[in-house]
Amino acid sequence: MTDGIADGQPERADAGSDRTRMLVGGALATVLLAVIGAAGGWVLAGDQRPPPLTQSPPDDAGSRSPSARATPTPRERPTPTSAPTSATPSPPTGLTVPDLTGVDFEEARDELRERGLGWQLVFGSGDSSSVRSTDPAAGTPVRRGITVKVFVAGAAPPNEVPDLIGERCREAGAELVDDGFSPRFPSGRSGTVTAQDPPGGTVRRWNDIVSLVCGTPVDDDETDAAR
Repeated sequence: MTDGIADGQPERADAGSDRTRMLVGGALATVLLAVIGAAGGWVLAGDQRPPPLTQSPPDDAGSRSPSARATPTPRERPTPTSAPTSATPSPPTGLTVPDLTGVDFEEARDELRERGLGWQLVFGSGDSSSVRSTDPAAGTPVRRGITVKVFVAGAAPPNEVPDLIGERCREAGAELVDDGFSPRFPSGRSGTVTAQDPPGGTVRRWNDIVSLVCGTPVDDDETDAAR
């Protein structure tokens, strides 16, 4: 009897330990399955956690440095511009254009010359030598030295060119103006007239151009000595 009891106790102890191991193993398997299932669900669902909110610290107006505050820029004032000044008109001289309508153009020219005014004769195509109008018109205040256009009803009359060889150039030019021609000085106005075109005695018309070549003529004696 004693041997049977002694032999039976070890068998009970072995059976209890086997049962404990089975329970622990089942619990571990259950835990592993739960962990695996949770991990798989998290992977499939993705990380849907909202990002953490960041808040900037409140702006303390009192803690700002003076340099950080916006300094208002002063508004520029427009520079006042001065009003445009008009040119000071020249004082009146009391000189006016005379009424030359119906006057012979040579007399009209002489009257303008006496008043210290220049003239420019503009001839027409008729036969009359009288003045039709002037520009500026009669009665217009003018300054001494300006040129007045004199419109003549008729055409420019013919006139003979004077012979001016040997005369002083300035005096020769004034003589051409008196005769109604327009002198030209291609070589200047100093000296005497050594050549002219057209030559003296040629018939031309008023306002035609006469060229005067001026210089110091060479004496025949000096020419022979130079040879």
